[in-house]
This record gives sequence, C-alpha cells and structure tokens, in this order.
Amino acid sequence: MLTFALTIVRHGETQYNRDKLLQGQGIDTPLSDTGHQQAAAAGQYLRDLHFTNVFISNLQRAGQTAEIILGNNLHSSATEMILDPLLRERGFGVAEGRPKEHLKNMANAAGQACRDYTPPGGETLEQVKTRFKKFLKSLYQRMLEEHGSADQRSVSTPGPSEPEQPVIAGLANDGVQNVPVHALIVSHGAFIRVSVRHLVEDLQCCLPAGLKMSQVFSPCPNTGISRFIISVRREDSGPRACRIQCVFINRKDHLGDTRNSA
Repeated sequence: MLTFALTIVRHGETQYNRDKLLQGQGIDTPLSDTGHQQAAAAGQYLRDLHFTNVFISNLQRAGQTAEIILGNNLHSSATEMILDPLLRERGFGVAEGRPKEHLKNMANAAGQACRDYTPPGGETLEQVKTRFKKFLKSLYQRMLEEHGSADQRSVSTPGPSEPEQPVIAGLANDGVQNVPVHALIVSHGAFIRVSVRHLVEDLQCCLPAGLKMSQVFSPCPNTGISRFIISVRREDSGPRACRIQCVFINRKDHLGDTRNSA
C-alpha cells in the first residue's frame, strides 16, 4: 500500500474571471496581473513543501499558475509538470465567452438549477466526473509505479475502528508532515468542484471535524487550495483507493488583501 498527499489548486485570476465571463475549454486566456500575484502568493504559501509529482490542465491559465508556484518552491522547481487534458475545465459549449448571468438565464429558461444545467455543446456534470475518475485511475497507477517502494514507515495503517487523522493546525504543511509522496494538481473551478464532490460523496472521503458541507461544496476561489491524503493498493482489477481523508478544502489564507475572483 502507498499513502500520498494530493494538493489541488485552482488557477489564478484571468481577465475573464474578473469580468465574470465563462471560459470553459474553448477560451484559453492568460492570467491577469492579479492572477500572477495570486499564484505567487500560493507559491510562497507552499514554498517549503516538496511535490514529487505535478499534474496540470493543458490550458495556459493553469500552466502559468503551476510555473509560478513551482518557481517559488524551495524543493520542487525541477519537478516535471505533466500536462493532462483530463484536468481541463468543464466545457460550457455555446455559453463560453458569455457572461455567467447568461448561463443562469439559459438554465432558468430550461427550468433547471444553474449548476446542473448543460448548455448546448457543453459537458454534463457526469461527463466531467467521468474525466476525473479516469484521471484518478491513471494517477493511482503512476504513483504506485513511481513510489510503491517509497519509505512509508512513518505512515501507519490504522485499523478500521481508529482511523488516523491528519494533523491540522492551519499551516501549509497540514497533513503532510509524515507523508513523503506528494502530488500537486493545478486545474479549474468547475472541474475541482465536481472532483471534490466525487471524493466526498462517491468515495466517502473522511472529513475533518467541524468542516461544514456548505464549505465542502462551495466554489473554489482563484488559487484556492484543497488537500487530501490517499492510500492506494494494488488489486487484481487494478489500483484502488482504500482510504481517502480530507485535510482542508478551498483554503485561501495566502491571498490576504490580494483581490480574487470566485
């Protein structure tokens, strides 16, 4: 069995974020000046952590954010960034490039909640979840292949009656003090929201005490940070997660006075 940390970061702000326009997959915009500042702040916040693996969406706003984060990191500047289209934003079809309010109006006209509505040519939430599940499968396989022999002596395997809880002290290294294998993902708001819901609802991830469900499923702010501790093992049918623990979701302590667009 291998236990590793998974830190998920949303990209920094773009001008489309600031103007409340949908980007999706078809509009590939760079970071705004504020987005660069947010990414640098996230990099400073995470600077003392060692990322053994880095996976990013192949859209430039995610790539720029990852480059800035790693550029500020003391231990991971040489870690290879793997571009993976599975981590791209949800496709919003004909709504891309249009105001978010336009999507709400389309959903209202269809008699659906905005979150559940799929505009023509867009991806359904189920399709986005399928992408994330495919990514998780490849992630588990890669982590086992690359780190299956990593030193896990300090990461005990708790019994079912007393699951080990990660240490949470409001610090950047929460949950990873004794976890040497650590993957970083840089992706997008709608994709992250679907991913977190899958981890919590479908895979029954353990949540820290006091974390409200409203926060779990809230939109991730630009450069918002979430972290999970995942234990995987090899089975005849392929790698499987046997335990997933949430450390925190949508943390934005690093932003301070930096303007950010949700």
